[in-house]
Amino acid sequence: MTETRQDSLPWLDDASRTDIRRAVEALYRVHGLMGALTDLDALLLRISEESRSVAGAEAASVILYDEKTDELYFEVALGDSGDQDRLKSEIRLKMGQGIAGSAAASRTTLNISDAGSDPRFFRDADSASRFQTRNLLAVPMIERGRLIGVLEVVNKVGAETFSPLDVHVMEMFSGIAAAAVANARLIERQIKNERLTAIGQAIAGLTHHIKNIITGLNSSTELIDLSIERGNREIMDRTWPVLKRSVQRISNFVQDLLAFSKPRTPMRQECDLAALVCEARDSVRDLFNTKHIEMSVDLSGVGGKVWLEPDGIYRGLLNLLNNAADALPTGGGQVWVRAWSTPPYTLELEVRDDGPGVPAELRESIWDPFFSTKGARGTGLGLATTAKVIQEHEGTITLARSGPGACFHIVLPGAICPADVAERPLGEFKP
Repeated sequence: MTETRQDSLPWLDDASRTDIRRAVEALYRVHGLMGALTDLDALLLRISEESRSVAGAEAASVILYDEKTDELYFEVALGDSGDQDRLKSEIRLKMGQGIAGSAAASRTTLNISDAGSDPRFFRDADSASRFQTRNLLAVPMIERGRLIGVLEVVNKVGAETFSPLDVHVMEMFSGIAAAAVANARLIERQIKNERLTAIGQAIAGLTHHIKNIITGLNSSTELIDLSIERGNREIMDRTWPVLKRSVQRISNFVQDLLAFSKPRTPMRQECDLAALVCEARDSVRDLFNTKHIEMSVDLSGVGGKVWLEPDGIYRGLLNLLNNAADALPTGGGQVWVRAWSTPPYTLELEVRDDGPGVPAELRESIWDPFFSTKGARGTGLGLATTAKVIQEHEGTITLARSGPGACFHIVLPGAICPADVAERPLGEFKP
């Protein structure tokens, strides 16, 4: 920044040099905010505050242009008196209506020294805000030839009109405000488009997954109807496990959606880790038997109870076991579940398989919601839900090994109950 020396502007008096210095400093402050503030409302409020200060005005407003209705509306209305909220909520100007509308329509700055005698003056704005306008300066905000709105300052303090310096400074402020609004709107459109694309992809993936499950349910029920009609128990015995797996799949899917869809605090309680692991193993028993997968469990490193939310940890273990089963070939494989404790009260868990592992290019993406390598067979919610459950327990989950075989490592601080936990009320234990 080049400093303006007092003797470099010899034709100006001290007051004018002070005004210029204050205006330049304000411009630098607002320009610096452009890159730091991502909140458009906060940026426009700051521009209004600086405008009022630099121009020496009682009030300042940012009035934006609505292309759909061809109207102007008050986005920011800043003043020491009056009802500014009412002004923002009630007043909309047609193009050419009022002094602000005239400035927008003509795209020229209007400096009005006596607002009350100007035929363009829109008195309803003063009525709505209970503010008395004496003089005002209205500057159109233009970005690359496109009208964004109007920057307006009202009632010059200690003078009957705004000075040429005020006009020049406000025209520079209007350029910054116009760029801020244009950039913010562009970002909002990009975010909206990306969100819509993501939602569309998610819905498409979930729909395929549900369709596959329903197809399995329909086929199973048709076969069971046939077995009842023919009195053939053999058909029913073959079909019943398939029906159970389909019901389990849709149950898992709904539970994952519920767990993933909203933030929550886990309701920890004292529980038996071995019982949780056995419950998860029982849930995948049919799938493991079908694919000839053997499962080994080693919980010898954990003595006593654990302090967890049973349902959440069960869902996480179930998702990891299902993923391991999907990764292993039909001809068989091995899955290991191991747990141990580390001081002071940390529980560590490991789920490992001897499948092909996770390709290097997918190691970051596997945690993304709705990302799946299973095509229509998967939702992409399993690992995302598991990671969310672990994080809600203030723990971590990592892909400790990606090949050959995959190994997921979970760390849960405060999950090992101390020896005296049985003597305390259940809700009071905080590791």
